[in-house]
Amino acid sequence: MSDPAPPPQVHAPAVIRILDATANRAAEALRVVEDHARFVLDDSHLTEQWKRLRHDLTTALARLPASMRAECRQTQHDVGTAISTPSERQRAVLDDVLSANLARVQQALRTLEEYAKVPLAPLVPDTEALSAELEAMRYRSYTLAAAMEVLRLSHDRLQSVRLMVLMEGQDEPKSFEQLVTGLFAAGVPAIQLRDKHLADRQLLDRSRRLVALARKHHALAIINDRADIAAASQAHGVHLGQDDLSVALARRIVGPQVLIGVSTHSLAQAQQAVLDGANYIGVGPTFPSGTKVFDHFPGPELLREVTQQIRLPAFAIGGIALGNIGRVLSCGITRIAVGQAITAAPDPTRTAREVLAHVGQAIA
Repeated sequence: MSDPAPPPQVHAPAVIRILDATANRAAEALRVVEDHARFVLDDSHLTEQWKRLRHDLTTALARLPASMRAECRQTQHDVGTAISTPSERQRAVLDDVLSANLARVQQALRTLEEYAKVPLAPLVPDTEALSAELEAMRYRSYTLAAAMEVLRLSHDRLQSVRLMVLMEGQDEPKSFEQLVTGLFAAGVPAIQLRDKHLADRQLLDRSRRLVALARKHHALAIINDRADIAAASQAHGVHLGQDDLSVALARRIVGPQVLIGVSTHSLAQAQQAVLDGANYIGVGPTFPSGTKVFDHFPGPELLREVTQQIRLPAFAIGGIALGNIGRVLSCGITRIAVGQAITAAPDPTRTAREVLAHVGQAIA
């Protein structure tokens, strides 16, 4: 017959010391990460998310009375305070600070979660519920950490992409290739193939042609809606609407290296796209367009809201043309997606150059 479990008061001081020290470690690391989102990334949305997580942790740990934590604290006799490694004293770049503290947050939350499972009643009631809350917070930290890494990678890959041209597959492959070649020759850094009428085989054919020409010109080929076509043609990215596949499902199809963009029509949708792991967002519709019908146009005001709160690469979408580019860029957005205003122009190549010049002047 096994020995009965020791009463809570036997192991309580050690457990409370662990919870106290680890709670401090988690809160400190969360503050460092929050400050990185605030001052380095200048991202209001991610800053708010990390701050909310930090405050939720404080609320959850309020079950441990401050007096009890203080009574069990033995900092002067803690053997761990004198143990360190050389890497702890060195941070070569800002990203090293972020990486170290993201790991510290996640490790600390796991420690809190595990030791909160130890019964401490009547000193601390319902530790099982506390452990479950801490587990949920740990998973939230994974989501936020991934969003910050995606943000960094996306800025690296899209740094020079200020214009994305939206186009259909054309009636004939030859005319399609001529238009694509002219746009890339004009300096267009990304083309998104969006065609609701071509049969799948034709769409795959156009996608492969677009990808081949994009690689030749060191540009990006993005496929609208169809993650399967993007994967089959080895495109650089896929663009999803609000009613299309989720980012997570699309990622399973296209793999880790492919860009995923998401159309967003409200600030809440833009914020969710960040947490979902999108590489970039389309924001709009800004104005009525000839390719899509919308009942509501958020307009330039949505562009202002998004640029003030989100640092993920964002393209203004919807009815953008030479005549309103200045109004769009004055909202603070630095990327635009343009369709028929370029592809249906008498000289698409020349018009693309003019649009690029406008964008370049605005962000210089």
